[in-house]
Amino acid sequence: MNYWEERYQKGETGWDVGTISTPLKEYIDQLTDKNIKILIPGAGNGYEFDYLITNGFKNVFVVDIAASPLKNIAERNPEFASNLIHSDFFALNDKFDLVLEQTFFCAIPPTMRSDYATKMHEILHPKGKIAGLLFDFPLTAEGPPFGGSTDEYLALFSNNFTIKALEKAHNSIKPRENKELFFIFEVK
Repeated sequence: MNYWEERYQKGETGWDVGTISTPLKEYIDQLTDKNIKILIPGAGNGYEFDYLITNGFKNVFVVDIAASPLKNIAERNPEFASNLIHSDFFALNDKFDLVLEQTFFCAIPPTMRSDYATKMHEILHPKGKIAGLLFDFPLTAEGPPFGGSTDEYLALFSNNFTIKALEKAHNSIKPRENKELFFIFEVK
């Protein structure tokens, strides 16, 4: 059993806040094109997926390496079961217009961060975007979650992405207050 599946089986899901986070909700609320193809990697229990579907977005996909969260999402949204991909994010070959980031980046080992940036560039259409939240606290060897900084994110993404936003999240949930950066990176 993989590490993430084991965490779900044991109920060790401290990252799960039980609802969509405010910064992502507010970002989604300003999206006007309901036909864009959206990916949520490592979505956990997929509250962002639920919110998007409820608000008329139908071309939304989740990829997760653990089966349990996908099963949970499918039980709530059986008509979208085919949009749930049980796979390693790094094995994806599809293309998307938007990737929503919520705790996936901080969960992968820091040694894989450049692979993440490369894969994002690979799976996004020209002018496609990654948007969401990145942690803003010192990187440590212990995790997940692993921290990070504005300087690290700029170094990782500036070559292939235009930095549209990278700023302190003003609407984080209480436990993450002053520890998150809201960002939008667009493929160059």
